Amino acid sequence: MKINSTVLLTLILLALMLGAGSVSAILGFDIGSKALKGVTTPDARPTTKFTNLANNSQAGVALLREEEILKTVKARIEGKTKAAKTEKPKEEDEDLIAKTENVAEKPKETEEKPQAGFPINTEADGVTFSVQSARFSGGDLIMRVKMQNNSQEPVRFLYSFLDVTDDKGRALSASTDGLPTELAGNGQEVSGTISISASLLDDVSKISLALTDYPAQKLRLELQNIPVSR
Repeated sequence: MKINSTVLLTLILLALMLGAGSVSAILGFDIGSKALKGVTTPDARPTTKFTNLANNSQAGVALLREEEILKTVKARIEGKTKAAKTEKPKEEDEDLIAKTENVAEKPKETEEKPQAGFPINTEADGVTFSVQSARFSGGDLIMRVKMQNNSQEPVRFLYSFLDVTDDKGRALSASTDGLPTELAGNGQEVSGTISISASLLDDVSKISLALTDYPAQKLRLELQNIPVSR
């Protein structure tokens, strides 16, 4: 009796285990089915994907023929060329008009009025040297001078040898502008300026200039008693 009861108990336990396993399997399958509901298997074929993309692209974009593209490009190039040719004369006309206006608007240079006591001239060996005017401007005394060589040979000058002295015999520093280092022997008149700082001329009423040729120093041009008035 004891053996039979043990076997019976064992069978009951096995039956319960099988029942529990079956119930668990059924519940798991049901839960899994509900969780995967609506999920489809992906299309693993790449050719199908590319075919669909190609079809969509062809449906959305209209391909042009090569002849039509070339005609369009040619027409645009010809149109730009014609437009450029048409605009170029306009630009040239505008430039010409602007230049004409600038010339018309440019004020004519006013001739300097003669100054009392000027010009002061000197001449040596066919070379003339003259001071046309002497006026104060911008803190300097500006003397406008002219030079002319009527001889046959050119004459060279080095303006660092230009001697400037006041009426008390004091040497003054001066700068030149526009005067040539070589005066050609063609009789052509040249102009320039000699500038002296006004601070050196506070008590000066007259100045003198002396210039020699270079390097021979055989020619000497002297201008004395040039009036200095403020």
